[in-house]
Amino acid sequence: MRDYTVLDLEMTGLSAKTDKIIEIGAIKVRDGRVTDTYGTLVNSGQPVPERIRELTGITGEMAAAGESEDEAVEFLLDFIGEDVIVGHNVRFDYSFLKQWAVNHKRPLQMYACDTLRMARGLLPPEQPKKLECLCEYFQIHRENAHRALDDAMETQLIYELLADMAEKKAQNLLQPVELVYKAKRQTPATAHQIERLRELREKYHITDEICWETLTRSEASRLQDRYKATYQAGADIS
Repeated sequence: MRDYTVLDLEMTGLSAKTDKIIEIGAIKVRDGRVTDTYGTLVNSGQPVPERIRELTGITGEMAAAGESEDEAVEFLLDFIGEDVIVGHNVRFDYSFLKQWAVNHKRPLQMYACDTLRMARGLLPPEQPKKLECLCEYFQIHRENAHRALDDAMETQLIYELLADMAEKKAQNLLQPVELVYKAKRQTPATAHQIERLRELREKYHITDEICWETLTRSEASRLQDRYKATYQAGADIS
């Protein structure tokens, strides 16, 4: 496979149902050479947790200055087109794109080659398979770790090296596979839910962060239950 698009995303967390994309990195490859790139920070309207700031260096202010989530993902999907995508543990990244597509009632089907799967099939079992470990194994200089476009660049180099190994060993690891992630459409929180949440927060002086713009109906329901169990029950006891 000589023509493909490499994909890497940075997110606010690990769950496609509750977390959001904050950075996109994608590389267009033709005949084994990088011909185009797309990289952008994404303003998803969701706060960037401290652990993500420490890992990526992306602050809430940086994300807020990025493209809107819809604009960024729309451009990314156009950039990918009909390409097979390459990524490290690529199903994880795909789950966020699939959740976005389901929320927007958009069909999305992608095929991919996963460098994590390839590394597991080609490298010694004792060799760690994280991206940073593979960069060290293949002596690829790594800059700006956990930034999407830089990670995509490194993934592209790793893919080419692993692909060469796979051809020499005649292992069937170069065949793209269909990515599957089951997602349910998330509907926005109702005005009544938002009003009730605000009442509870004011009554019990709750100060945790909520992104009201992206709050879904299921998230609002879980928050109400948690507030009642934590604060209302305590108030009743006292």
